[in-house]
Amino acid sequence: MYIHWPFCAAKCPYCDFNSHVRHQPVDQVRFAAAFLKEMDTMRALSGPKTVTSIFMGGGTPSLMNPQTVETILDGIAARWHVPAGIEVTMEANPSSVEAERFRGYRAAGVNRVSLGVQALNDADLKFLGRLHDVADALKAIRLAREIFPRMSFDLIYARPNQTVEAWERELNEAVSYAVDHLSLYQLTIEEGTPFYGLHKAGKLIVPDGDQSAELYEATQSITEGFGMPAYEVSNHAKPGAESRHNLTYWRYGDYAGIGPGAHGRLRTGGAKIATATERKPEDWLALVEADGHGMVDQEILDYEAQADELLLMGLRLREGVDLARWQQLSHRDPDPAREQFLLEHGFIERIGNSRLRCTPKGMLVLDAVVADLAC
Repeated sequence: MYIHWPFCAAKCPYCDFNSHVRHQPVDQVRFAAAFLKEMDTMRALSGPKTVTSIFMGGGTPSLMNPQTVETILDGIAARWHVPAGIEVTMEANPSSVEAERFRGYRAAGVNRVSLGVQALNDADLKFLGRLHDVADALKAIRLAREIFPRMSFDLIYARPNQTVEAWERELNEAVSYAVDHLSLYQLTIEEGTPFYGLHKAGKLIVPDGDQSAELYEATQSITEGFGMPAYEVSNHAKPGAESRHNLTYWRYGDYAGIGPGAHGRLRTGGAKIATATERKPEDWLALVEADGHGMVDQEILDYEAQADELLLMGLRLREGVDLARWQQLSHRDPDPAREQFLLEHGFIERIGNSRLRCTPKGMLVLDAVVADLAC
């Protein structure tokens, strides 16, 4: 289950997620009721399934009151089977962290928190538009470690003027605070963001391809040295501490997306459908209250589309893709000439006869590898 809370205290200049700033208090009771109403529609689509994980993303879910979180989690349990002890993750920003609020989330059922730290120096936090400073981040990390059984935090690297040496120092510090999981993303310039305009005007320069590769390789070396190797292109964990929820995406499992701008992949009536909801929160709310859901798109995915999505998601993982499953969907084998080219140049490798994965070298050009194999 993916629950999207779309509200933020401020919009970061690099962010192209469906997040919105509201200068008046959000009517959380009304939105919570709408989440429950949309769940009814999703339950009718999915049928009686067992929930394997719940993820509350955004936006900034830690702006929700603990009671709102409890209402949502109780609503899921009332509609699907939720076994005890499944992973229940909430994203949180250090600027919105309070000890009592964290304890309220824990009491509601959250057992894993993902903190949007993003940098461990104040100058870069300001550049990234974050509302917290390093002291806030460290306080949030300490609280999360104290209150939740599992904790992860995010960092963004390949920032302007960031050297490999500076990133190595920052990452070594970060690993010393981590428990068992880190998400480490290269800064990307997304169209429609303030950073995109600055970059296009030549006022924001990010590391070039060679520099980015060096930063990526340093990231792999340091995290592996601390026993948290990459299990996905941007995610690192001690064995057994991987994000169970995100593994569902990358292994191309089924998930229900609830809330403004949420996407889902559900199997219903023998077909796999892609769902998407209205992005603007107030418009989504009006649709749900009128129609029982805010979905604006339901697409039946044919086998070829499913095969492409399986490949796109699965090659992000260190474990790679189940070839038999891909062949069953695509009704073909990988193109021998393309596969041989990628094998000879060290971009992919076979794991026995059943799996195909990117090498560390291939992860640097992942999009190109996927495009080659999907043809």
